[in-house]
Amino acid sequence: MTLSSPAEFSPQPGASLVMPPRPALARSGVWRERFDLLLLVVLVFTLVNLASMRFYIEGPSMQPNFSAGQFLIVSRAHYLLSQPQRGDIVVFDAPGDDNTRDNPLLIKRLIGLPGDHIVIENGTILLNDVLLSEPYINQDGRPFRCNRYCDVVLGADEYFLMGDNRNNSNDSREFGPVARVRIMGEAILRYWPFDAIGNVTRVAFP
Repeated sequence: MTLSSPAEFSPQPGASLVMPPRPALARSGVWRERFDLLLLVVLVFTLVNLASMRFYIEGPSMQPNFSAGQFLIVSRAHYLLSQPQRGDIVVFDAPGDDNTRDNPLLIKRLIGLPGDHIVIENGTILLNDVLLSEPYINQDGRPFRCNRYCDVVLGADEYFLMGDNRNNSNDSREFGPVARVRIMGEAILRYWPFDAIGNVTRVAFP
């Protein structure tokens, strides 16, 4: 077997090397690119809606902290990873009106957790025999009322929810404890009107 020297493969003076053609790259059409972009937008929109919801406040029940006409982002994901906490602003489906035509979601503050003993009297709340400090409520200078669920021990899957405007709120004092399955999510962001934009802060209870 004879090996050729490298010189035999060197180009002769004046000769040019012929390079093999590059393989053509297949490019997707414009319609395919638009379809992929639309599919991505739909996927992102679907994921955002699964993880959150928009909520519109009606009525005065959460004054002075929330007013009618404000829009909130409510996170569903928060309660997929953790349990509701005292002080959360919660959107939920109230018990007692499931078979009625008017069955709106409500927004209230979470006051009682599973196992808590709640006693409401003379415009105050005793939570497990300790007076609950509530600087955020609006009492209109009058002690807030309680007609039905005024002395409650919450079950293992029950929560007690109340509006901040205690004398103008339909809440757990009327329809009772709320089961965990009825809680839709936690309000995390106020995005309308512009002068009220900001995060919804949780009250730090001792």
